Amino acid sequence: MNVYDSERMAELLAPDYDAISSPEDADLIILNTCHIREKASEKVYSALGKLRPLKEVAERDGRRVIIGVAGCVAQAQGEEISRRARMVDFVVGPQSYHRLPELLKKAESGARVVADDLTAADKFSALGGIVAKRTPRVSAFLTVQEGCDKFCSFCVVPYTRGAEFSRSVEAIVAEAMTLAVNGVREITLLGQNVNAWHGTGPDGHEWGLGRLLYRLAEIDGIVRLRYTTSHPRDMNDELIDAHGDLAVLMPYLHLPVQSGSDRVLKAMNRRHGAADYLKLIDRIRQARPDIALSGDFIVGFPGETDEDFEDTIKLVENVGYASAFSFKYSPRPGTPAAEREQIAEPVKVERLARLQSLLGEQQAAFNRSRLGMKMEVLFEKEGRKAGQIVGRSPWLQPVQVMAPVALIGAIEPITVDGLGSNSLFGSLPEVAAPTAKAMI
Repeated sequence: MNVYDSERMAELLAPDYDAISSPEDADLIILNTCHIREKASEKVYSALGKLRPLKEVAERDGRRVIIGVAGCVAQAQGEEISRRARMVDFVVGPQSYHRLPELLKKAESGARVVADDLTAADKFSALGGIVAKRTPRVSAFLTVQEGCDKFCSFCVVPYTRGAEFSRSVEAIVAEAMTLAVNGVREITLLGQNVNAWHGTGPDGHEWGLGRLLYRLAEIDGIVRLRYTTSHPRDMNDELIDAHGDLAVLMPYLHLPVQSGSDRVLKAMNRRHGAADYLKLIDRIRQARPDIALSGDFIVGFPGETDEDFEDTIKLVENVGYASAFSFKYSPRPGTPAAEREQIAEPVKVERLARLQSLLGEQQAAFNRSRLGMKMEVLFEKEGRKAGQIVGRSPWLQPVQVMAPVALIGAIEPITVDGLGSNSLFGSLPEVAAPTAKAMI
């Protein structure tokens, strides 16, 4: 989602600023931050420390460099950032970045600004007019939902992104059609809790994500659809049916469970049990037998016992993941779990190592199962080697193939003939040479 937000910021600034890759030459630098991971704020101050000399050198040369901090750390610690880092000219939360032109004018006049955060509805309403400026690419993100009402005891999202907000079907379809016109072939729908999306449809009724996917599948030019990140409690029948009915909906689902222990899940306020999750996986696989599953796991959550951790291992062994993200629990300030008695760090380290070893084995096994398989790949960009292009399999794996750049943007059948640590290697079908003909 921060990638999507950063792109929209660049679009807002496009009339006055050109995007560049080097901070040394920049007139404006914005750090777009995330508060989910451990030590997020410390990383922000570290990055600002590295930028300080650039600003000082520019000032000695008579050039003004404006520095801003955006995103969820800005929302959570705006006043603190402004106090501790005097070099920062403005701070803006994730629901107010549509005000960037206004904030920049104030910063250019010498004012230091901490923007009051508004709502996602205000932001998307203001951004609607710049949809047509989206940068062309093969695959693109499209935010349909923001915020979360689940209040998992470890999570800061409800405090930094606010309550759930769902964009309307009309707004989403309009943006998707613009992306298609600009050459996008694959769209990934985004949301902190994307399958909780419930936007107003053109019929005036509330739609669910499944029905939205059926509508987006009708757009000419869009040949692949994905969505992330989901909550098990919001996987309803219509959405599961969409996985079985829609060829454009890729057979890959990120469905975090966090723990295999019912006791820990209750302490996390996940509002589902391990058995519920496993039954849901069975239903999804019945609808789409070739689906690959990804998940999120937290180890060392406050109160997690050895038995609780073993339940997580059993669940992972039961499901069989194609990929996963796993982390040691780290307290997020302001969340209920942060106030509880914490697990010793060495225990967290040992449990995480064991879990990641198992998940790594499962991912490697899934990748090996693709060896020799014929599959369709959507090619997205040039590879690192001359004559190489890179695309994605239906299961989201990077696939590297020696092929002409003219195939970027196309879906082509390949045969997987090699495995990398995190990617596949493939080859295009050989084109038979024309048969020689003679007239006698």
